[in-house]
Amino acid sequence: MAALSFAPATKEASKARIALVGPSGSGKTYTALAMATALSDRVAVIDTERGSASKYVGLNGWQFDTVQPDSYSPRSLVELLGMAAGGGYGVVVIDSLSHYWEGADGMLEQVDRKSSANKFATGWKDMRPEERKMIDAIISYPGHVIVTLRTKTEYVIVENDKGKKAPQKVGLKPIQRDGIEYEFDLIGDLDVQNTMRVTKSRIHTLNNAVIPLPGEDLAHQIDEWLSDGVQVPTAAEYRKRALDLTGDKPGLLELYDEVKKHRMLGSPTTDGDGKPGVLGDLIKHLGSQAAAKLTAVPSEPRIPSEYEDINR
Repeated sequence: MAALSFAPATKEASKARIALVGPSGSGKTYTALAMATALSDRVAVIDTERGSASKYVGLNGWQFDTVQPDSYSPRSLVELLGMAAGGGYGVVVIDSLSHYWEGADGMLEQVDRKSSANKFATGWKDMRPEERKMIDAIISYPGHVIVTLRTKTEYVIVENDKGKKAPQKVGLKPIQRDGIEYEFDLIGDLDVQNTMRVTKSRIHTLNNAVIPLPGEDLAHQIDEWLSDGVQVPTAAEYRKRALDLTGDKPGLLELYDEVKKHRMLGSPTTDGDGKPGVLGDLIKHLGSQAAAKLTAVPSEPRIPSEYEDINR
């Protein structure tokens, strides 16, 4: 194990990781698209909500590409993020991340399936690494990521602006694993009036902010704060360097350490054939190929058939 040592702290420029939380009707999809299209002119939407995002195409000039998966396994989301990275999308919207917890082939369903297959163990041991890869892919995607999260819904009695009491829908706990909020730069809780209350923020100017109709201005404020820092190579640049180092084992080992230092081993990307995966796996695969070539024993050349009888 390499010796650890302290060094002066530096702020690295980064991309936004935003979670929008709220009950149905709170404007999660609309807000996600408003922010995404302000951050980049190339937006990819992973739409688990039966095409709801596509209803907004053309509104406010919004244009984006979309995919509608029918399976929500953590591994499939890693692959979709790899495809998006390979396609050069500046923002990915995952609408919603809740499906990868309780949807078809999501975490809960796969845990139940694996637990049923082995009565001596639970499926959590098998699925936690898959979930970790999914979270790592979201965190290290080479662009902005905005996710929406459904909430458990409850009705409460509140007093309206006319002084009368009326029921109002409110969101409770997000439908995802406990602690998911730690993975994001900003968590915004939306109510049915499309007012956002910032419940967690790494951007000090937004702590506890209350923002009616959040959208373009908020996106620019987040981007300005996060982009102020030391620029590091993108996943696309590291991918190119890795492919350029094909066959160079020492060079690939050095590159792997550099990527690890910047916590980008789980960054979604594509390999030389366009197959989706993560950056760390690509470098390890190329390193294994380089090592195999170094240790391969040259085989004795075969004598062409036309010369086989020459000494008979």
